[in-house]
Amino acid sequence: MKDIRSKVVFMFLLSVATIWAVAAITPGPNFFIVVRTALQGSGGASVAVIGGVVLGTLCWGVAGWLGISALFAAAPFAYLFLKIAGGAYLLWLGAKLLWRTYGNAGGTENDVPQLAITPRQAFWSGLATNLANPKSAVFVASIFAATLPAEHSWLQGASAVATMVLVSSLWYTFVLAFLRNPAVAQAYTRGRKVVDVAAGAIFVGFGFKLLTSVR
Repeated sequence: MKDIRSKVVFMFLLSVATIWAVAAITPGPNFFIVVRTALQGSGGASVAVIGGVVLGTLCWGVAGWLGISALFAAAPFAYLFLKIAGGAYLLWLGAKLLWRTYGNAGGTENDVPQLAITPRQAFWSGLATNLANPKSAVFVASIFAATLPAEHSWLQGASAVATMVLVSSLWYTFVLAFLRNPAVAQAYTRGRKVVDVAAGAIFVGFGFKLLTSVR
């Protein structure tokens, strides 16, 4: 009986890890905020932005585990508010990046001033970007609903959240290690404007999509 229960728990955590790994690897706002910080910021800022993103994952994981989707259903205005606030934030983030890029169109690429981002700013940027999409809570809740055994303990729920945090940490650590490679950094320097415009457009796109999905 104990072996069967252990197998059920293992399969549950494996399912959570697999689903979340696919979600984490899929490029989105979290990925691009980590990429930009890793390429432009210091090592401390790069680690800090990952810390912010991972903390956001922890927050959404706990929210999904505790059934925040039920709260959204009971209080639709809360979900609506978060979607509007999150969409507006992503739009602002993308517009700021595009403005900074095109605002210096008259100069050469090397003349574009790069404001150093501090680790504290990077951390809050990563956290805010992750928390900007309340759909994450609904997605996490659906993971728990689909994979969590009918009879489960709080330890299983906590283990699932920990698994999500671990998967996100490992993925973004890998991304950071790759992007901090000198050859990658040099390539980014040569094509910085194109990358920044693409990242800005992606942030605007995600923000616009979130706002237009408001009902």
